[in-house]
Amino acid sequence: MRSVEELERVLATPSQALIDDLSRLTGDILILGAGGKMGPSLALLAQRAIVVAGLKKRVIAVARYTNSGLQQALVQAGVETIAADIMDERALAGLPDAANLIYMVGHKFGTVGQEPRTWAVNTFLPGLVTRRFAQARTVVFSTGNVYPFVPVASGGATEQTPVAPIGDYAQSCLGRERIFTHASLEQGTPVLLYRLNYAIDMRYGVLHEVARAVYENRAIDLRMGHVNVIWQGDANAMALRSLLHCSTPPQTLNVTGPETISIRALAAAFAQRMGRQVAFTGEESGTALLSNAGRAFGLFGYPTVTLEQMIDWTADWVSADRPSYGKPTRFEEREGRF
Repeated sequence: MRSVEELERVLATPSQALIDDLSRLTGDILILGAGGKMGPSLALLAQRAIVVAGLKKRVIAVARYTNSGLQQALVQAGVETIAADIMDERALAGLPDAANLIYMVGHKFGTVGQEPRTWAVNTFLPGLVTRRFAQARTVVFSTGNVYPFVPVASGGATEQTPVAPIGDYAQSCLGRERIFTHASLEQGTPVLLYRLNYAIDMRYGVLHEVARAVYENRAIDLRMGHVNVIWQGDANAMALRSLLHCSTPPQTLNVTGPETISIRALAAAFAQRMGRQVAFTGEESGTALLSNAGRAFGLFGYPTVTLEQMIDWTADWVSADRPSYGKPTRFEEREGRF
């Protein structure tokens, strides 16, 4: 993985399974919140699958587009774009109808000190969206943060694990789920709640953060000593394929990789590849924020990019000082303060 351009090509290359599923899906795809870390590549992946399949569908990506270059890149790839702040009800009302909705809007980082905004974005806005798109099949991006910490040896929380969110961010994400569930039950909106942790590509994510810390000889915090990760391309493909599994009442789906990853062992793997020493702070706990994605694997198969491949790509990327989003996940946080 030698450049951003190569990375973007890989992320936008659809599997045959995705092509087949989008061929079965009726109607256009509207993506709300398409300007984040995952949204652009999800839009490009959907558009590429549609082109390869020869389908007559529109992919419409809605975001504020503070980066005009991003909007231009999407348009050049055939994605329709709309620059809008959908917290403005007039802007929301003016969006085109679509049979399929991927809802990616959320507020996480900077929650501390901005709790009212976090709740407004994560719970009030979903109420407006569910009224505007009452009949659309809707995949709602959520998070594994709604679960409690579970024993490291447990294999992770399943969809049947009782929720117990810690802090305003996680609580408001559960609020978002509750609003979409209410809409599904009251007005028949087909919904799937997509609980993701943690997606990665070379420019961000848990692997990037650990690799950069190793490369820069910074101590690694072990308070959250174990994590799950999944390649962003696999996570995006599962989100698009989840449109065929929306229902009322909603289904819930954990999405992550199959491994429970030791941060200590991960750091050692990067140190070995980079020829570095590694230092740590803190101690591992017997619990962590972990999810079991067995149900997703039953629906879609295992991720196509392995953990070993992700580690190799990330080590090479960080060692070569290629671009970073500079947006840490705060995966080590155990108090829910983001």
